[in-house]
Amino acid sequence: MSRERKKRKTTETPATGAPAWMATFSDMMTLLLTFFILLYSISSIDAIKFKTISESLQSVLSGETSSSIIEEDGPNDDIPLDNPQYEQQEDPEDPKIKESTLEMYNQVKDYVEEEGLEADVSVSLNRNGVFVNIKEAILFEPGEAQIKEGGQEILGNLEGLFLQFDNEIVIEGHTDNIPQQSFRFPTNWELSSGRATAVVRYLCEVKDIPENRLSAIGYGEFRPIADNSTPQNRALNRRVNLLIIMEGEE
Repeated sequence: MSRERKKRKTTETPATGAPAWMATFSDMMTLLLTFFILLYSISSIDAIKFKTISESLQSVLSGETSSSIIEEDGPNDDIPLDNPQYEQQEDPEDPKIKESTLEMYNQVKDYVEEEGLEADVSVSLNRNGVFVNIKEAILFEPGEAQIKEGGQEILGNLEGLFLQFDNEIVIEGHTDNIPQQSFRFPTNWELSSGRATAVVRYLCEVKDIPENRLSAIGYGEFRPIADNSTPQNRALNRRVNLLIIMEGEE
């Protein structure tokens, strides 16, 4: 009996193939590869963020502590309307900015803050005057020139500001570079001009801003403040600016 057991033991085929843990490891690597391919396919790669993801992932796999593989974007990721890339923006500390313009700039900023309009309205300036900047999405539906109810409320809140002085106000309409295909607005010229005119008419016909202080200009897509390569930048270019002209500043 003992000889049979010994003989059977010596003739057993030794185990072959990779260790069992390799299967789990291979599955994990496949899932990671799929994850990064998915990231690449649905977004443009940001080199800095990709490096951060890689480092965080490496720390997790090595057993080190890490707060998060992908950090959530903060609430202020969108570029604000008073970003320095905007063509009308200049440094208020610039000695070329006249004292009267700076005083108006501070007056407008204080009013916007007091009325709690910072989320919808921003203020900037250059040597021509002070800009009250309103995002297109607040005033209009895409491809339309009828002021929305929320936009009317914003303009109504600004009425008190504009009645504090007698300066002329130029309403500037801007669009992105996406062509218009509607009968009413065959090009971005018509859309930007229509929007500027709609704001002018609301301020003088519904509110109490004198007509002789208002004018409208449509710039279409031809004065962008950011390149039109991304939806976020195109949203920045779609805007309405209310320029308070400072006499004698030009």
